Formats: sequence, C-alpha cells, structure tokens
Amino acid sequence: MRTLPELVILLVLGISVMIYRNSKDGNALKNVVDTVGDVYNKYAPYSFKVVREKSKELGQEYTVRQYVTQVIVLGGLAALIGYFYFYSILWAIFYAVATIAFIPYLAYLRCQRVYSEFIFEQIQTYTTNVIMEFNTTQSFVKSLEGVRDSGIIEEPVLSDIKKMIDLSYQNGTIDESIEYFNSKYPFYMVKNMHQLFLQITKEGAKDAGESLENMSMDIDALVEGVYRDQMDRKNFHKRFLSFALVLFFLVVVVEFMLGEENYIELLEMWYVQLILHIIIIINIYFLITGEKYYNEDVGAE
Repeated sequence: MRTLPELVILLVLGISVMIYRNSKDGNALKNVVDTVGDVYNKYAPYSFKVVREKSKELGQEYTVRQYVTQVIVLGGLAALIGYFYFYSILWAIFYAVATIAFIPYLAYLRCQRVYSEFIFEQIQTYTTNVIMEFNTTQSFVKSLEGVRDSGIIEEPVLSDIKKMIDLSYQNGTIDESIEYFNSKYPFYMVKNMHQLFLQITKEGAKDAGESLENMSMDIDALVEGVYRDQMDRKNFHKRFLSFALVLFFLVVVVEFMLGEENYIELLEMWYVQLILHIIIIINIYFLITGEKYYNEDVGAE
C-alpha cells in the first residue's frame, strides 16, 4: 500500500505529464505561464498593469525562469516549514499553495519599486533641466518646452509636462499647471522649485540666478539623501530576510531539542497546533510587511 507522500508525488507527476501532452509546442512551462499571465492581465488592478508594463519596458520584469525559480524556492520553503511544524503532508501542501498565491502580490511590490525609482529619476531630470533651461530662456513655460523637446523625459512624465504647457497657454498663468504637476508628483524638490518659479514670475526676484543655484544645490542634497536611503533599504532587506528565516525555523530547533517523538506527542494537542498556526501567520505578516516597506515609497524625500 502506497503512503501519502508517494501518492502526492505520483499526482504531481501525473498532472505534469497531462500538461505536457496537451501542450501543442511541447513547451508546457511556457503554456502554463502564458495562461496564468492571461488571467492576471484580465483581473489585475489597473495600477498593477501600469507598473508591470513599465517594468517590462525598462527590461526589469522577471523572466519565466525567474518566476518559476521563485515559485519553487518559496513554495518549497513553505512546504518544508508546514511539514516540520505539523508532520503533515496536507499542511505542507496547504502552506506551499498559500505562499505561491502571494507571488503575484510580491511581483506587484517589486514592479512598484522599479516604477517608483524610474519616476524619481525622471523627476530629478525634470527639475534640474528646467532650472538649466530657465537660465537661458528666463521663462518658465519656455523652459518646459525646452525640456519637452530635449528627448530626455519619458512617459508618463512627458505627457504631464505637455499638459502643463497647454494649461499655461490656456490660462495665461502658470498657477494651474504647477498645481496640476504638484498633485501628480508630490516631491519636495518639485514643490520647492515650482514655488520659487511662482515667486520669480509674480514678484520678479532680482537674485533669481542665485536663488536657482541654491535650489539646484538643495535638489542635489535631496537626491543624495534618497539614493542613500535606497542603499540602506537594500542592506536592511538582506538582513531582514535572514532574520525572517531564523524566526520560521525556531520551532524546528525546539523540535530537535525535545526530540521527534515528544514533539509529535505535543502535536496531538489541538491548542499546540493552533499556537503553531498563529506563529506561522504572525511570521508571514511580519515578512510581508517588511517586503512592503522595502518596495514602497522609494524616492520619498
């Protein structure tokens, strides 16, 4: 009579063979990924689609192999944790499937970080080049037109610059255009620079050159601070993942200290299993919260 692990392995192998035989081009993995991708594109939130599309455009979207590796590694770790916590194949499968189900959310967080870094670089380029253009044109709108035509700004920031120019000509003032851009990109460097241009335009500051030079220095300081924060986040992320893994395997250490037989006897008590599930849920929440912190608000000054 076959044991439960053997039956599970046979079931997985059977499903794999069926997928392969039903694949027209023999590439079962690609077909599965394409099917999941189609479902994802149909039901994913709009913001998810935007950041993922930009990640693809920047060449930083994961390949099929990278996604499969992520599924295998995360699913395998979850299965090991589920099994060694409860000595149950069913719980191992449950936690493996639950972990794999979170991978699209982790992909969203990663794409969001890539998108945020891209937007921040575009905003940095926008502010520094508007100041440089103003030193030549002495006109904020003409500076925007120079940046627009320079070819160094990409979408979606480019379309918003065009919108600013249209609003400025339409209203005869730069107030609404600045308000529009500030609402889309609420960075300190943007708000401070726009406030300075409002002051220069309305009050005609005599030392505009010196003020703009000081503004450029302030922007450089802000950018340096943001990039330093990104480096700190990367170092934190490595230490955080190591710490999270240690938390997950603390129970395994306790198990070895007690001995396998004594540990299995404890598992017969329902409240012990409940405590173990709570530990796993708390650790997962801790891990996801850390991932969210690492990937969100990149570029916030």
